[in-house]
Amino acid sequence: MDRPSVMGIVNVTPDSFSDGGDRFDSGRAIADGLAMWEAGADFVDVGGESTRPGSEQPSLEEELRRVVPVVKALAAQGVRVSIDTRRAAVMEEAAAAGASIINDISALSSEPEALQFAAKSGLPVILMHMRGEPRTMQEAPHYEDVVLDVYDYLAERVRACEAAGISRSRICLDPGIGFGKTVAHNLELINRLAIFHGLGCPLLLGVSRKSMIAKVSRGEEPKERLPGTLALTLAGLHRGAQIHRVHDVEQALQAITLWEAVEAAGASDARTFAEGQEIR
Repeated sequence: MDRPSVMGIVNVTPDSFSDGGDRFDSGRAIADGLAMWEAGADFVDVGGESTRPGSEQPSLEEELRRVVPVVKALAAQGVRVSIDTRRAAVMEEAAAAGASIINDISALSSEPEALQFAAKSGLPVILMHMRGEPRTMQEAPHYEDVVLDVYDYLAERVRACEAAGISRSRICLDPGIGFGKTVAHNLELINRLAIFHGLGCPLLLGVSRKSMIAKVSRGEEPKERLPGTLALTLAGLHRGAQIHRVHDVEQALQAITLWEAVEAAGASDARTFAEGQEIR
């Protein structure tokens, strides 16, 4: 976590908002996950449930059918796989298949067994804020102060994890951009993202292709939102987000590399000035 990391998204679903159906075939999902890893992704996030607004949760059997073969094949090739699920049974089967991170949009609150398994597994966990559940989360979301409300929720979930035996060193936090939030809420969360470092955990930012980009811009379709994704990613980088969850791994890595080069050049100039050498 001493440098920015990229997490590639592999949705093994027929109905995700951006790439639903693209990787519903497990062979395609495996091939694309390997391509992301080879392109330089630090993690590949495999999920079998669409969490777009209004979506319905698939059966447990169907979610397992979707993700376990993909996780197993990617892990066998040395890929660092995170499993994107809210179900304890899926976490357990994916971990047995080689998943090394648990990424839960409900912050391990959907099922008591999820928190119990995560503690027992010893795996790192990503806890996300979501208002309600995907089916209803965009129905008139309201907060007293979105940043402080999200902060307080994540702080409470960190405490719950620690009480269950998950050390803070195993926890990463995600403010949940687009999950039960208006465009204004999302923009404010990104603008004030640095406050979440006060919780003492790494931060994950997931903005890739989200509808807020189209709403602020010109109504672009999901696959036309790469420029907006990169703009928000760089805003998150500037505020210290360590992990960036994206659909377009190569493009995100290029943007991050250039951002780092500019920041490094500035730091070099500052050191030179501090040493009393004139900068021309």
